[in-house]
Order: sequence, then C-alpha cells, then structure tokens
Amino acid sequence: MSSSTHIPIHTHPDLVAMRQRYDQAAEQPTAQVADGLMLLSGLYAAASAWIVGFADQMSLTMTNLIAGLTIALLAAAFGSAYGRTHGMTFVAPVLGIWLIVSPWIVTGVSTGTAMIWSNVVVGVVVCVLGLATVAMGTDLMRRSS
Repeated sequence: MSSSTHIPIHTHPDLVAMRQRYDQAAEQPTAQVADGLMLLSGLYAAASAWIVGFADQMSLTMTNLIAGLTIALLAAAFGSAYGRTHGMTFVAPVLGIWLIVSPWIVTGVSTGTAMIWSNVVVGVVVCVLGLATVAMGTDLMRRSS
C-alpha cells in the first residue's frame, strides 16, 4: 500500500495565490471607494426609517434595518478580506433590488413619497456598487486565467 500526502485545500498553493490576487485587487483605491460607499449606503438604509420619518411603518423599518446592516457587514467583509468573501458579492446587488421593490412588497405599509425615494435611491446605489464589486472579482478571474 502506498502512502500519499494530501495537501489540505485551505493551504493549496493555487488557492492561496488566488486569495492574494483578490486581496490585492481589494486594495485598489476604486475598490476601497466602492466598499466604503457601500458601507455608508448600508448604514443609511438601516437608519433610513428614522432619518426619513417612516419608523411607524414597522415592517418596512425592520426590513430596511436588516437589509442595511447586512449590506454594511458585507461591505466591511469585502473591504477587509475580499479574497475570502468574493463568493458572496452577488448578495449586495440582490439586496439593492430588494430595497428598491420592498415598499410595494412589504405588507402593511402605507407608502409615502419620501419613503419610496429613499428606498429606490439607496437601492440603486447599493445595486450599482454591488455590481461593481462583482465585476472586480470577475475581471480578476479573467485576467488570471
């Protein structure tokens, strides 16, 4: 019987090199600006019910709070460890789309103009920044192939 040594996947040289390339891409000023703006957008979305004044709409307030905090956490993760979190970049644009449509989907909400504009604008910003983050990883994969 022959014995063979197996390299654990988390220490595989190709995986380590790929993570380093992703982390180098995340250190670029464009990526840092996108991550920072996404973090701020997530924090705004989380607090928007109190900023805009629809905190009495509890279901939309909670939806925005959860989505906003999730966006902020994702942005922080992308900014600090993109090499390990790039696989979740697709979540940010999805949450941006959710912010756009949620005033009409969440039940028990009487929509107001300020509430709708707030959600649509922050949703578009998150979606665009999320797509930029996705593109950064996709572009990096194309260049490394």
